[in-house]
Amino acid sequence: MNPTPLYVQLADALAGQISAGELRPRQPLPSETQLRQTYGVARGTVRAAVALLRERGLVVTLPQRGTYVADSGAAE
Repeated sequence: MNPTPLYVQLADALAGQISAGELRPRQPLPSETQLRQTYGVARGTVRAAVALLRERGLVVTLPQRGTYVADSGAAE
């Protein structure tokens, strides 16, 4: 049993996909339902993980549009 909270584990897994280029800038993050099914976690866990990714600056959420991978070179 890993003592790290599930939402942190999920956020780290998604961050790894972003850094590996599997999820590219401006690409939508998989839906809440897809993440729940893929990782077998509750809705609250997915929401907390996405909030953590937002805090880390890895994703942006646009109201009524969804959550997208942040541009890595937006400051250029």
